[in-house]
Amino acid sequence: MAAYIDPHIHMISRVTDDYHRMALAGCQAISEPAFWAGFDRGSAAGFRDYFHHLVDVEPRRAAQFGIQHFSWLCINAKEAENVSLSRDVIALIPEFLERPTVLGIGEIGLNKNTANEATIFQEHVDLAMRKDELVLVHTPHLQDKHKGTLMILDMFKNDRRVRPDRVCIDHVEEHTIRPALDAGFWVGMTLYPVTKCTPERACDMVEKYGGERMMANSAGDWGRSDPMAVPEFMLAMRRRGHPEALIHKVVHDNPLEFWQKSRRWPGLAPRP
Repeated sequence: MAAYIDPHIHMISRVTDDYHRMALAGCQAISEPAFWAGFDRGSAAGFRDYFHHLVDVEPRRAAQFGIQHFSWLCINAKEAENVSLSRDVIALIPEFLERPTVLGIGEIGLNKNTANEATIFQEHVDLAMRKDELVLVHTPHLQDKHKGTLMILDMFKNDRRVRPDRVCIDHVEEHTIRPALDAGFWVGMTLYPVTKCTPERACDMVEKYGGERMMANSAGDWGRSDPMAVPEFMLAMRRRGHPEALIHKVVHDNPLEFWQKSRRWPGLAPRP
């Protein structure tokens, strides 16, 4: 069975049976970015409990199925409109950053491309640069995606501390992948049944850009999503006749290469 990694999936919103199915399909490791809880949280204390869940509880649940669980910490773009709360949450993050399964800061980004969201995005980036952390970026949905992606790339360009090889721009689509890759960033293709992109469209992007610095993920959040989306992408690639080496690069070697840039990287455990 070919091993794969899902570098962006929100397992707090999934039932334990999903871990079982992913393990059967060959999932070796996942990373779970901090995100929206399905409602706007009212205090930083709620985020402290959430971070505890990400760094302590979820890795134990994943380990029952032989899957390694890693995480990213932030206040997400949907809640970043509340600047005061966001700053309280950002102040909490350093106490969790030295946990061995934390890969960096994420998923930060934009939701509606507002000034407040941009302010909090830049304050997250400042924390990441001061702490030498990797960054995982959420780009907006649907009609706001192109504008928001260019705003994000401009903010990174204006911070000379940012090294693009330590940043992944996630949720790329056909109209946003090129500027991210051309600027030297890693990119994530999020496979959704309705929005973002399908496995077939992700195959198209791999065929066009060659697979360098590209990853595929399921996101697997509260809405319509499929925790088996990465295996579906692997199947779609095989149906088109792509070599196993290219498939393995996109779904395993690339996310692993990116994660290894984390200053706390503990390594992957051998497969059973």
